[in-house]
Amino acid sequence: MATTVSTSARSGAAAPAEYLTFRLGQEEYGIDILRVQEIRSYEQPTRMAHAPEFIKGVIDLRGVIVPIVDLRLKLGCASADYTDFTVVIILNVGGTVLGAVVDAVADVVPLANEAIKPAPQFQGAVDAAFVRGIATVGERMLIVMDIESLLSSTEMGLVKAVATA
Repeated sequence: MATTVSTSARSGAAAPAEYLTFRLGQEEYGIDILRVQEIRSYEQPTRMAHAPEFIKGVIDLRGVIVPIVDLRLKLGCASADYTDFTVVIILNVGGTVLGAVVDAVADVVPLANEAIKPAPQFQGAVDAAFVRGIATVGERMLIVMDIESLLSSTEMGLVKAVATA
């Protein structure tokens, strides 16, 4: 019986996880599809007083107040232009529902754990704590994000405060 459990555990561990890919500026990112609830077109959120610049405001999503975080501003992208391709990815991060503004959604790709290589560590202003690793998908380089690490616990407190205000 232990052999059966071990074999199924091994086959389960080898199964690739799926990642939703999206663009921020010229870079392509991937996020665990299990964190994604839905993808919506961008709509101007209601601005909240005293919220950090990267928290664009809140929207009412079927009776739930959802804070909207602009990942382009959070990650220091050169520009954050809103176009017809700009979308909001509704995520569930640690039990908190929030929206992440991205330039465009690309596709869903399967990635095995061994396909995600450690990201190089650089000294500088960019905090790479949110990067789980780098994967190559065909000719594309994909930055695999750890969305839980992206927002610090202090910032998650701000997001929760905005959502309940």
